[in-house]
Amino acid sequence: MHLVVGRIIRPHGIRGEVIVDVRTDDPRDRFQPGVRLLAGTARGPGFAPVDGASDGRWVVPDELEIESLREHQGRLIVVFAGVIDRNQADDLRGVLLWFDATGVPAPADPDEFHDHQLIGLRAVTPSGDELGTVTRIEHAPASDLLVLRRSDGQQALVPFVKAIVPEVDVPGGRVLVTPPDGLFDL
Repeated sequence: MHLVVGRIIRPHGIRGEVIVDVRTDDPRDRFQPGVRLLAGTARGPGFAPVDGASDGRWVVPDELEIESLREHQGRLIVVFAGVIDRNQADDLRGVLLWFDATGVPAPADPDEFHDHQLIGLRAVTPSGDELGTVTRIEHAPASDLLVLRRSDGQQALVPFVKAIVPEVDVPGGRVLVTPPDGLFDL
């Protein structure tokens, strides 16, 4: 399974550096020199948004290797191997950075989960009513939010706190949700 761990925002300077918005709860493991990340779009890795064959622009590679990085104003400034100037860095604008999560062990804490473990789980009430399917996790400042796709196609946000989501059953493919009145009335 591939997971998005970052998004390239824009170039920084003239030497090929880019600003990366980190989208992982484990940035120290995912972002370090020598790590190779897959480049892609929301469709997945390997769907590079720039096709340089027709206009002479640099072609975005399917894989980017981190050469160096540093923190800057809550984001990372990253140098990828082979990205040598601002023009090439600009071609990376908007590229999502994907990580192959196959073999990543589950957290030791039984009440902690990786995002990819939760995506696809059915959200159900204690009485068994289907509320929707978890499509992604939003990491908000106050608490994480489960984003559900409801049966009517609408999205719903559920605070991922013990009082509202008392049970997560990854092997059973479901999360138990005890929604407070009005949570889905918006």
